[in-house]
Amino acid sequence: MAASAVAYLAYSNSGVSNSREITWQEFRTAFLDKGLVEKLTVVNNHKVRVKLHSNATGSMYPTGTLSGEYHFSIGSVEAFERKLDEAQQELGIPSHERIPVAYQDEISAVGAILNFAPTVLMLGFLYWMSRRSSGGSGGGIFSIGKSRAKLFNQDTDVKVKFKDVAGMDEAKEEIMEFVKFLKEPAKYEKLGAKIPRGAILSGPPGTGKTLLAKATAGEASVPFLSVSGSEFVEMFVGVGSSRVRDLFASAKKNAPCIIFVDEIDAIGKSRAKSGSFGGGNDERESTLNQLLVEMDGFGTNEHIVVLAGTNRPDVLDPALMRPGRFDRHIAIDRPDVSGRKGIYMVHLRPLRLAEELAKDMGSFAQKLAVLTPGFSGADIANVCNEAALHAARKGSDYVGSINFDTAIERVIVGLEKKSRVLSPEEKKTVAYHEAGHAICGWFLEHADPLLKVSIIPRGAGALGYAQYLPADRYLLSTPQMNDRICMTLGGRVSEEIFFGPENITTGAQDDLQKITRMAFEACANYGMNDVIGPVSYGGDRATKEGMTKPFSEKTAEMLDFEVRKMITNAYERTRILLTEHREDVEKVAKLLLDKEVITREDMINLLGKRPFIGRSDDMDKWLDEHRGETSAPPPLEGSPQAEVDDPAPIPGLATAKALDDTRLL
Repeated sequence: MAASAVAYLAYSNSGVSNSREITWQEFRTAFLDKGLVEKLTVVNNHKVRVKLHSNATGSMYPTGTLSGEYHFSIGSVEAFERKLDEAQQELGIPSHERIPVAYQDEISAVGAILNFAPTVLMLGFLYWMSRRSSGGSGGGIFSIGKSRAKLFNQDTDVKVKFKDVAGMDEAKEEIMEFVKFLKEPAKYEKLGAKIPRGAILSGPPGTGKTLLAKATAGEASVPFLSVSGSEFVEMFVGVGSSRVRDLFASAKKNAPCIIFVDEIDAIGKSRAKSGSFGGGNDERESTLNQLLVEMDGFGTNEHIVVLAGTNRPDVLDPALMRPGRFDRHIAIDRPDVSGRKGIYMVHLRPLRLAEELAKDMGSFAQKLAVLTPGFSGADIANVCNEAALHAARKGSDYVGSINFDTAIERVIVGLEKKSRVLSPEEKKTVAYHEAGHAICGWFLEHADPLLKVSIIPRGAGALGYAQYLPADRYLLSTPQMNDRICMTLGGRVSEEIFFGPENITTGAQDDLQKITRMAFEACANYGMNDVIGPVSYGGDRATKEGMTKPFSEKTAEMLDFEVRKMITNAYERTRILLTEHREDVEKVAKLLLDKEVITREDMINLLGKRPFIGRSDDMDKWLDEHRGETSAPPPLEGSPQAEVDDPAPIPGLATAKALDDTRLL
């Protein structure tokens, strides 16, 4: 069809392209005046094609051209008709013998291409968009409503087992029921039991939710359909619902199988919170509605389990969380010491460790677990990888203990800034600031024991930091919170004692922000203030999320007064403590200026053991048994879980005190 169109265009243009262009004067003198013109054809209102009589072949003008193929251009049809009538009238040609004039519209090949170019470009753009939206998997625009779930076959792809997942024993035990049901459904069905429809895996980022879901599929030896929640929402209306239907249709074909929806909060947010300000929310709601229907619609004998991962379970719709859809709510928190040891064992196996570490890998993994409180599985994997990278940069053949120490410091506070040279005054200020924190932590009963303190500039603005090993504590009492506030204020108070109130630096801004948040939470949320009473206003978080404060102006004044009172009392208590131990602060500061990094063993050598009975941790016990060794101690089994340096029992990274260089200037 295309070839015939091209042939037609070529044929239709042959008359003009092969003819010779002449002027009006040449036409009149050579053809019209001599009576050689048989017919004139006006083409597209701007060219006139001349057809000569057949007996004019012998008297061509000019010679050497093809007969009968001439044309000339005109400005307008009206002017051409007027000039032609005048010329024939001058020649005395009667009206019935005058030259016939025909009118014809023709199109050139170039013109045809230009006319069709926008359509061709539009079709090409649509084809490219369909290929891009389908991910290059074929199907084009017709597959836009198909599910993007990736199918892992149990024989080839899902190789992860529960032995590869460490640090979440309770979650593995709870999810084992799904594995047992998918392996032996008859054992449960004969008793009338129904398969749980699904489970929500919730927890902080990096704790292994996706890994646990994949291990479940690997243990059950069933297909595993993995999809992200954001892949259901597109710019086209109805695509999300169509993809949900296609996902469950694929699951039914591969049953028994597991569907894993990662980051389900992208489509599962509460419909009451999402609002109705535009079509995007309506599309998300229709996708959620379709998901609710599918989860409550497929039969219990189809052996399909839906697992979903999210780190924001509080925003999910209640209809999605009810029994019958997601029956199990499995919380995967940051691992404790024993869990971190198991995760280290998994990630240490592929590494080429030094001989002394490889011989006693369990003890070394326990040491690393205690040194990294609050780390998630992803953080631990990053530490092991950074240690191997550091060993490679140094040209080592094996990964040693020093590489892991450097990797842990890099993950917590960043790289050492060798180009950042502090002046003697700034270095002294940082040393006394960190010494104040260290002494407060050493002589306050409920403070966290110090692990390491450094004044080496690291990371983005960290001029010094102190690392602690918190005890296994999920609740904070009033004395514990007061001691923690005093320890945080130790740096600021130390600067005031040794350099005077007029020379206090801006490096304590981070400390002041922390204690202000602690004090506000204690008064407004935890009910730890006698004046305000046992009430909770939701704390700082509720104030930020709400448009108005959840308390009156009078209560706000009371809160402001009590928070300031709590901080000033702690400030005075810290001043008295550091004044009593002024010599100890100077000892620690001078040792810091000399060595730049001091450890728990250095603190014991300087100040003796902490003066509190029953407050020794595993590192203190190890130091008692291994006096004189310089390597870092591997703590004993059952070390307490590390807690973050926050007022609320919310998991976080290891405590790292940092001074900001911009605040010191």
